[in-house]
Amino acid sequence: MARILLIDDDPGLLDVLSLSLEDAGHAVLRAADGLEGMNRLQGERPELVISDVNLPRLDGFALCRRLREARDTLPIILLTSRDGEIDEALGLELGADDYVTKPFSTRVLLARVAALLRREALAGQDGAAPSLRAGALTLDPERLEARYLGRPLSTTLTEFRLLEALARRPGVVFSRERLLELIRGDDSDVVDRIVDTYVRRLRRKLEELQPGFDRIETVVGAGYRWKAEG
Repeated sequence: MARILLIDDDPGLLDVLSLSLEDAGHAVLRAADGLEGMNRLQGERPELVISDVNLPRLDGFALCRRLREARDTLPIILLTSRDGEIDEALGLELGADDYVTKPFSTRVLLARVAALLRREALAGQDGAAPSLRAGALTLDPERLEARYLGRPLSTTLTEFRLLEALARRPGVVFSRERLLELIRGDDSDVVDRIVDTYVRRLRRKLEELQPGFDRIETVVGAGYRWKAEG
C-alpha cells in the first residue's frame, strides 16, 4: 500500500479516482488546487503525486517545476485534458515521470501508478543491483543516486532508469521502443518520441557538470547508446 496525493479541482473526478486507488489498496490524500497540494505533500509526505495540469492558484506544471527545482525526486503523474505531444513534452521537460491525457480509463492510470511504485520498491530491496560504473558515471540503483565526475546528478525516477539502461551496456544501441519498455515497465500506449525528451533533459543536466558532454549518442534511425570508453 502506498500513500498517494491526488490533486484535482473536479470533485467528481477526485471521488472516482480516490475510490479506485483505495480499492487498489492505497491510502489517498486529496487536494483541490496546487497550493493546497504543495502544503499537503510537505506536511504528509506521500510516495507518489497525481496532479491535474489545469488547477487554480498553482497549476500542475508549476507544482512540478517547484518540486524539481528543490531537487525533490518524488514521482509525479500529470493529468490533462490538453491534446498534443507539445503539452506532453512540456510536462516531461519540467520533470514529471508520466503523463496521462483525459479522458482515460482508471485501469490505465492504476497501471502507471503500479509501474512507478514497483520501480521504487525494487530499488529499495535488499539484494538490489550493485552500484554501476560507466566511466565518470556512478549509479546506485538501491538508493536511486547518480554521480558524474564525482558530483551529484539530480534525476527523476524515469531519468535514472533511462541512464541505467544505457550505461549498463555501453556501445549497445537501444531503440526508443526498447528504452520505453525498460524505463516504464508497463505496456501502455505512449508516443515513443517522448524518449527524446528524456534524453534531452539528461544531456542538459550532464552538460551542467561537464560542458561538451557527449557520452549519450544519437544513432540516426536507430536510437541511443552510451558511448563506450576507448
